[in-house]
Amino acid sequence: MSLKKYKEKRDFRVSPEPSGKATAKAASERDLLYVIQKHRASQLHYDFRLEFNGVLLSWAVPKGPSLDPTVKRLAMQVEDHPVDYASFEGVIPEGEYGGGTVMVWDNGQWIPESVDVAAALQKGDLKFTLLGKKLRGSWVLVRTRGFGSKADKSWLLIKHRDKYSSQKDIVAEEPRSVLSSRLLADIARENGGDVEKASTGDPARASNRGMKPKFAKKPGGKKRSSS
Repeated sequence: MSLKKYKEKRDFRVSPEPSGKATAKAASERDLLYVIQKHRASQLHYDFRLEFNGVLLSWAVPKGPSLDPTVKRLAMQVEDHPVDYASFEGVIPEGEYGGGTVMVWDNGQWIPESVDVAAALQKGDLKFTLLGKKLRGSWVLVRTRGFGSKADKSWLLIKHRDKYSSQKDIVAEEPRSVLSSRLLADIARENGGDVEKASTGDPARASNRGMKPKFAKKPGGKKRSSS
């Protein structure tokens, strides 16, 4: 496991992302971290991360996780991230790699169901249990036959059938950060990001909550509510 690719793609003089220099507490002394970061970069996606061997193994899930065992979500494996990235929530400057707004959408711990995690990753069949605030229960990551130069990076994220599986649209019904209860637009606004771009990753009904009513002028110069 290496952070070389992660560091090569970023300019830490510009981006607020963790550089990976911080030494994380050994995983043997605590539970393994799990996090999903909702990321509105060039496109909205969900970065699914599992701690293993001192790094966060990472997959980009374009549509986000599904609680429905019949739904298979594409998960493209990307470069490993440092463990301290698990708490990163903010704005990556436009023009930088992954430029856009990042939210900690879910976090917690994960427990491998595969006896040998390294062997399971090599085989392309990693089973695990999530103990998150939004996602719980048994899941699997399965490598698929991809195409082109990233043929070995294509996986599927699938929920196993258990008491936590359902047809609830979890990404639509629970759009806020588990750290700050903010929407993407809120995070962008408070960190100097592109609010309009970030808001396209928030459900419309959630983005409109709390907004002041618009006003239109009445004849004679007075204003009246447009609602």
